[in-house]
Amino acid sequence: MDSINLNRLAYFAAVVDTGSFTRAAERLGITKAVVSQQVARLEAELRTSLLSRTTRRVEPTEAGRLFHARCLMILREAEDAVGEMAEVNAAPMGLLRIAAPTDYGALNIAPVAAEFVKAHPACTVDLMLSDNRLDLVAHQIDVAIRVGWLDDSSLQARRIGSFRQLLVACPEFAAASPVATPADLAALAFIAHGGLRDPLSWHFAKGDFDRQTVHLHQVLTINSTPGTLSAALAGGGLAVLPDYLAQPYVTQGALVHVLPEWSLPSGGIHAVYPAARFRPAKVSAFVSLLSRAAPKLS
Repeated sequence: MDSINLNRLAYFAAVVDTGSFTRAAERLGITKAVVSQQVARLEAELRTSLLSRTTRRVEPTEAGRLFHARCLMILREAEDAVGEMAEVNAAPMGLLRIAAPTDYGALNIAPVAAEFVKAHPACTVDLMLSDNRLDLVAHQIDVAIRVGWLDDSSLQARRIGSFRQLLVACPEFAAASPVATPADLAALAFIAHGGLRDPLSWHFAKGDFDRQTVHLHQVLTINSTPGTLSAALAGGGLAVLPDYLAQPYVTQGALVHVLPEWSLPSGGIHAVYPAARFRPAKVSAFVSLLSRAAPKLS
């Protein structure tokens, strides 16, 4: 069979939907003769009668009903493809609402948002920083940055980076409490991050085979990462912090990376969206900019 002219599928679907060649022609903005001719050619190409014609109405045959359902799917996919390309080619504009964790958002998302509005003057940005995970639909959020591990399967997500977790302490605390293995940590003071699901159990790995899980002793619980950092800098105890926040202090000597030969699980940095078929141009443009910046940020 030769390739099918997709316009004929639209003509055929219009006839079935309206029950008339005349009304189908009016819907399509063409003549009745063209519709009749194109549907006849489609039947000839398929070697199947798709329509039962009477003086009062046109009805699909059994084969026609099955083919009509397929045609609707094909035409809908074609419309979606055109719509998707329109979104891609559209200029970003309008208000872009972004949600991000307080620490990562202040350090890394705010500068990218500033760069975004300079590059796209038709856009404005509302950046909401919170250590609570905001409901995207309720707060009309276009894109949220999630740091850690995703647990909401209803959201669409794109991974834009990753981070390591570092066990740190101030130099004075580290010198007074030397440790050789993760098991030695259980007796030491630990600053727990209250926002984590299980802030006291940590899984350490060394090489391919050494694994140790340690339950740490909390002396202080803080529900924000910057607060946990401040307490660690003040000598309050050990803390587990993301490398994008802790590494500058380790480099400066204000914090010590404890047990550097042992690693903690790495986490992901994701852009997540409410479930939707297409992304507005402003969202696509921002996430693209963030993805290019992420290797330098995380």
